[in-house]
Amino acid sequence: MTGDFVVVGAVADDPLANDIAHYLHQETEISDILANKSFANTEFCPRFISDEEDLDHIGHQLDGKTVILVSSCSGEHSRNARAMRSFLVARAAKDNGAAKVVLVEPDLFYSAQDRGPRPEHGRAGVSRSLQDYKKFDGQPFSALLYADLLKTSGVDVVMTVHNHSEAVQALFSQHFKDCFYNLCPAELYANYLANYGLTSNDDASKGMVICAPDNGAAPFAKEVFRYLNKENENLLLLQGKPSLLLMDKERSGERKVKIVTHAESPTRLEDIAGRVVVVCDDMVRTGGTIAECCRHLKEAGVSRVIFVVTHFNSSPEVKENLHVNIIDDIITTNTLPNILNRDMQGRLRHKMLILKIERWIVNALRQHVLTGSFTPYVPPYTVDVSRKNPRWSLSQQLLGNT
Repeated sequence: MTGDFVVVGAVADDPLANDIAHYLHQETEISDILANKSFANTEFCPRFISDEEDLDHIGHQLDGKTVILVSSCSGEHSRNARAMRSFLVARAAKDNGAAKVVLVEPDLFYSAQDRGPRPEHGRAGVSRSLQDYKKFDGQPFSALLYADLLKTSGVDVVMTVHNHSEAVQALFSQHFKDCFYNLCPAELYANYLANYGLTSNDDASKGMVICAPDNGAAPFAKEVFRYLNKENENLLLLQGKPSLLLMDKERSGERKVKIVTHAESPTRLEDIAGRVVVVCDDMVRTGGTIAECCRHLKEAGVSRVIFVVTHFNSSPEVKENLHVNIIDDIITTNTLPNILNRDMQGRLRHKMLILKIERWIVNALRQHVLTGSFTPYVPPYTVDVSRKNPRWSLSQQLLGNT
């Protein structure tokens, strides 16, 4: 193996791992670097492939190298199985001389289990009700265990994308110190929206409205709004200034919500008629809250609703809730690479556009982890879109995709 770093995946056919390796100009195929084998009893055992004739570097073939391990939720392996694979690959790297192991896991595992049943189990400094403690009664504090196991396995750096839990962010920052990177895609979305978000049917002079569907999404929406303002300053075409709309939800049941305008919202519902509204969130699991929010926006007379979401879980509920005509466009990323599959998109493929983030991740790796000067990829994304989407022709023309 030549070079100061190698890129491998928890599985050999991980499309995100292969693309990151490509943009880092790794010439050797991932499958020719790491052999993923299983014993007859089903136990997984990775092996960094070496020259069978080399007897001088046994256990030292990775001396001084940085191993970049990419783990994403693609293919048929469960998250549990992928986690165990990551532990063993990281240990194999360290046991064979690697100086540093970097885990790139865009959708960080076990983040939903960010607290446990006792006061010392996460969310330090945040008041928790007795009902919240009871919710986790009998369960493990899984996020802490996962961080512990990654560290024990030999992972030195963790890079993820748009993690939604402040508790998990604090936990991983504590475990990995200044080697935990939670990348926020707000700038990517703002770049795409400013340059390609409007159509010839939209009134550009009115400016876009950036909308948070609830309090949890407000910080992200504010970031997109801030970057969109910066992008608009650099545009030659005259566009109206963007506005910020903050919504909130009131739950009336496990999956029933009522959407209202937040009291501190700079923009009100009566101000958005005839404008393009961009609803921003970090993830979608059922789509119920988003659908309810977008329904309110349509009733307020907006011209078009764009839903921007980083982690897209293509569940049957999501496909049903978002297929309706209250949402015109969906922009997401490939943090969950299965969404690139047209069958996973289902009926949503005619309104879905995916910003592929491999270039962006490579830029971050070059900036924060790897040594040497580099020229960042611009734009830091490529576009994947079905031919059934009206934006297909525009994406080919503007971004040069094939």
